[in-house]
This record gives sequence, structure tokens and C-alpha cells, in this order.
Amino acid sequence: MYRQGSGPKGAGRNSARLGRMTEEEEREIRFELARLRQEHSDLDAAISVMSETGKIDPLRIQRLKKRKLALKDRIVALEDQLLPDIIA
Repeated sequence: MYRQGSGPKGAGRNSARLGRMTEEEEREIRFELARLRQEHSDLDAAISVMSETGKIDPLRIQRLKKRKLALKDRIVALEDQLLPDIIA
């Protein structure tokens, strides 16, 4: 565990722990969000095509939907990291 003032490496870790992130960390999160959103969209399209063509493998569709839901959960978690907490 790093303590505040333990050097450059510790300072970055502490700032992330306190809810602040560096520009690089924010850029990485935004890049990951874009990738996950694209994968989510691709899965949605694949599920639609399978349903429309009548080539339905129920087990495969179930697995794709489960993956899609997991992606959505991860997307929401990353979005929460980018948005500051607002006290009402």
C-alpha cells in the first residue's frame, strides 16, 4: 500500500483513490468505453440477424445476451468513474 508523499508512483495511486484521475487514466477509460460500446452494438446486431434469419440457436443467443448484459454492466461502471458524484 502506498502512503501519500511516498513518491511519484504513490501520488498517482492516491489521487485515483481519492476520486481524481489523471488525463491519461481518463483517456484510457474513454477508449475502453468506446471499445465496449462497439462490442455491445456488434452483439446486438448479431442477435438481431440470428433472430431475423430464422437461424436461431437458443443456447448461442442466450450466451450472446449474457455477454451483452455483462458489457452493459461494465460500461455503466466505467461511466460512473468519469462522472463526479453529485450530492443532491
